[in-house]
Amino acid sequence: MKNWTHRLVAALATSSLLAACGGGGGDFWTAPQVTPPAAGPVCTASAAIPDPGATAPQVTLAVSNGVGVSGNVVLTLDANRAPITTANFLAYVNAGFFNGTVIHRRSPNFVLQGGGWAGPITVGNPWPTRKANSTGPIVLEDNAGLSNLCLTVAMARTPSPDSATSEFFINIANNNTGPSNLDRPATGPGRGYAVFGSVTSGASVVTAMTTAACSSWAAYPFAGDCLPAPNITITSATRTR
Repeated sequence: MKNWTHRLVAALATSSLLAACGGGGGDFWTAPQVTPPAAGPVCTASAAIPDPGATAPQVTLAVSNGVGVSGNVVLTLDANRAPITTANFLAYVNAGFFNGTVIHRRSPNFVLQGGGWAGPITVGNPWPTRKANSTGPIVLEDNAGLSNLCLTVAMARTPSPDSATSEFFINIANNNTGPSNLDRPATGPGRGYAVFGSVTSGASVVTAMTTAACSSWAAYPFAGDCLPAPNITITSATRTR
């Protein structure tokens, strides 16, 4: 059984793994194209996701790949139960940090991950330098009563619990049980991944992101992961409420 929680590494852990795999040329240029799944709803948001309230902060991500992915994804954030994580995310938004970054990882039936690298990223070229963070790591809020359900948004991190900075992911499946569980275990020493909001508008855009062309690459350490190509770029991230 795979330990999926270890797949959601980000920041230095991921960049180190990618850097260790080498640079451009050779087999990287001939990596096979991943066949996109059939179009359809990415998943169905659960009614179990608590409504964060009509006055909760919202962020609108404008995303595009120029060939079929284009639109807005609205994230409604839960500042009451995940105050540290929400404040951190909004700080990056307000600084314009996410503008021009790409969704650098699609893990089918698992997550879409971004917020760490500016584009373009091309299969076969050396992996670029991670965008410099404007803040340090934050405390992990994985016990706030929020769960990694379909269309929730959470922070990526390294295996160290208090290591999240700018990278985030959208759950494109219910990742709260079984081998894909990203929640904090009810008992034992394990830790989870901090949910701090959910997609409240633009689910069809998320679906388009999951069905867009995506290139496999030996640089990725996890089977099935791929780099959306053309890159899916966050052209702007704006606080809209």
